[in-house]
Amino acid sequence: MSAFATHFLFEFKTGIRNKTLLLMNYLFPLGFYLMMGAIMPGINPLFRDTMIPAMIVFAVLAATFLGLPDPLVNARESGVLRSYKINGVPASSILLIPGLTTGLHLAIVVLLITFTAPLLFDAAVPANGLNFFLVMVALSLACAGLGLLIGVVSPSTRMTVLYSQAIFIPSMILGGLMLPYSMLPEAARYFAQLMPATHAMNAFNGLAMGATADFNPWASVGILASSGLLAFGLALYLFNWDSKNSQQRGHRALALLAFLPYMLGILFLL
Repeated sequence: MSAFATHFLFEFKTGIRNKTLLLMNYLFPLGFYLMMGAIMPGINPLFRDTMIPAMIVFAVLAATFLGLPDPLVNARESGVLRSYKINGVPASSILLIPGLTTGLHLAIVVLLITFTAPLLFDAAVPANGLNFFLVMVALSLACAGLGLLIGVVSPSTRMTVLYSQAIFIPSMILGGLMLPYSMLPEAARYFAQLMPATHAMNAFNGLAMGATADFNPWASVGILASSGLLAFGLALYLFNWDSKNSQQRGHRALALLAFLPYMLGILFLL
């Protein structure tokens, strides 16, 4: 247990000392939040109603998809993971600890956004704090699981960027952060439901912000949570200690199974 705590503390400090992780965990999401808070209400006054959940979703996406996978790939390529294996560190800890520390960094950012947005930008406050917390946990679990899975299956840092952006960019455009889900064309709605951001915004609106959900918000929470657990399980199954090891437990394409809950959601929610 002391080894786990030491590893956890080390990873948490790395998230602050490492310039890239500091950027993705704090500076980028908070800077974007301040910029959007200053610009968007003047363009669209209704943005204040969804500012807090939208900026929280953005912070989670940035930290998990842009910040979480790359250190895992670098550690594998540089032989750090191999040294962990020699010293008896289990693969579950290597995956679980970065996910937990990223969640802790996100908790700090969420608190900053939630308490400052009403004061600085007259943003709407959550109507149900407990549901707000539950949706936040489900979103963090889903995105952290996918972020770890990307880090596990990526053969290089270049592919990490490609995989991460393949989820991050569509989430920004179609996930309901700037444009409501109800305004999307019907064909785009099917694609949007493959994004964690879409279900997070739907759940936040229906369960925490006192707004109308576009589809069953509790189903969105279940989809996020199940996808996160499935992604973590797949990451653990596909985990490779050494980039030079040609033996794999399964093909990288198995990672696509992490989107199975979203696909089932399309069948039953639309």
